[in-house]
Amino acid sequence: MSESRGAKPGPEPADRVVIGITFGNSNSSIAYTVDDKAEVIANEDGDRQIPTVLSYVDGDEYYGTQAKAFLVRNPTNTIAYFRDFLGKEFKSIDPTHCHAAAHPQDTNGTVSFSVQDKAGEESASSVSISEASTRYLRRLVGSASDYLGKKVTSAVISVPTNFNDKQREALIKGANDADIEVLQLISDPVSAVLAYDARPEANIQDKIVVVADLGGTRSDVAVVASRGGMYTILATAHDYEFAGVHLDQVLMDHFAKEFMKKHTADPRENAKSLAKLRQEAEATKKSLSLGTNAQFSVESLADGIDFSTTINRIRYEMVGRKVFEGFNRLVESVIKKAGLDVLDVDEVIMCGGTSHTPRIANNFRGIFPETTTILAPATSPIAINPSELLARGAGLQASLIQEYEAGDIEQSTHPCVTTVKHISNAIGVVAVGADGEDVFTPIMQAETAVPARRIVQIAAPKAGGDVLIKVVEGGTHIKVTKPEPKAKQPTENGDKDDEDDSDFDSDEEEEEKREKVWKIGKQLAEAAVKGVKKDGKVEVMINVAGDLAVTVTAREVGGKGGVRGNLTAA
Repeated sequence: MSESRGAKPGPEPADRVVIGITFGNSNSSIAYTVDDKAEVIANEDGDRQIPTVLSYVDGDEYYGTQAKAFLVRNPTNTIAYFRDFLGKEFKSIDPTHCHAAAHPQDTNGTVSFSVQDKAGEESASSVSISEASTRYLRRLVGSASDYLGKKVTSAVISVPTNFNDKQREALIKGANDADIEVLQLISDPVSAVLAYDARPEANIQDKIVVVADLGGTRSDVAVVASRGGMYTILATAHDYEFAGVHLDQVLMDHFAKEFMKKHTADPRENAKSLAKLRQEAEATKKSLSLGTNAQFSVESLADGIDFSTTINRIRYEMVGRKVFEGFNRLVESVIKKAGLDVLDVDEVIMCGGTSHTPRIANNFRGIFPETTTILAPATSPIAINPSELLARGAGLQASLIQEYEAGDIEQSTHPCVTTVKHISNAIGVVAVGADGEDVFTPIMQAETAVPARRIVQIAAPKAGGDVLIKVVEGGTHIKVTKPEPKAKQPTENGDKDDEDDSDFDSDEEEEEKREKVWKIGKQLAEAAVKGVKKDGKVEVMINVAGDLAVTVTAREVGGKGGVRGNLTAA
């Protein structure tokens, strides 16, 4: 498959210098792995989150933060927020986010930009979207090469899950034209999960993870099943209605109204004033993610009038309430799309610059049960910087595959290899004869890719003896327990007091209790282990082959022999 490598031959594996790149629509990052630890590299301006912007002034090319500053003074020659246009026809794009920069143009059905990128020429040049991507990637890799002191040759690049084949091919071509060998394109949510799972202290276990990638111009949410270190994406959603720019917008509107209370001019009606307003609103938003108060100050905001005011986090959260609620609905919709409940989710990983906002993480904390880990700076002390997650994951993947031949990487990422069968229901055992009620013990979770093998140990009855093991399919459902209505207390003050008591009691009512419970389904097999010792254990191994045939083995731990049975796929 072409997405795993460049079209032209790359360097020999031993000569590669590899990095991870997250090429975002708003910001990009680069990461390099040393001693199995990925570090995000700063460019020459000291930025680790590098705005995806190019700007041209008198023939000089600027990128990153320097280029973004020119959105105020030189917007027509500044190309911004262009990543999502790659590989798309002009008629299918939404140019909304480029209104304050060079506008996308239709060139034979494809996207291009008209900018004066050469000195001494009065006429503007047409820069295709592929060329803009090549120029930007070249600058990223140049910064990485300067930082490392050696030329970067190859990269793993993280991309959104909704990037189609044309977009992937266009990205690879743009990178190849920038003299970068693309070892692999890795999906953003998998890159985020990998960044956490690769930590030395990480405990790799089967889990359901929600990855909320909240960026500047778009939000992407995915539900990922992690099974034995293999990742399967169960559902995704992509949204342009709730993202960082919308929080910027509510702050812009708030400060514009504050300005208009003292002055007649509306700074949103002038392009230059609007650009200043937008830039300072974004800076204020970032300040409010770190502190509880922020200063908003713009020189000559409108009609030559300087403007300065303050805002606290509480006020910010009030004016942005609808946007914050939108993030909640987006996450809940993806979980529902995956056929799951919030109680099924073990972890929520927040990445992207907007994930720094404490209110979003705290809102998620209210959606999910206490057992769910919310990995964000506001809710977890072990959270990785959300802006660096994707680059770290891509950097780690690059270090893992850098020594392989390009053909081997291409073969291993082919759909025939990566798109494998999964079991649809969990497989587990019900131990018959153990103390108390029979309890379903899951061995292999649903959505586990096959072939796979799992082992579990079941406690035998304390007195020992024969143990019957039933191997069954299982599923989960949500058990809802409603609280018992409270009896009204008699009063001596007539109906009015009864009404008051009724209102008081309703406030005191407990919420209904929701819990995830296992539901036993179809029985697959039975196995009997005879003569188990007192306080002994029985080990059960489930092995599911690539054709979904199941092998069950049961034996006493420490004992001799055992039983084995085979089930063919239905």
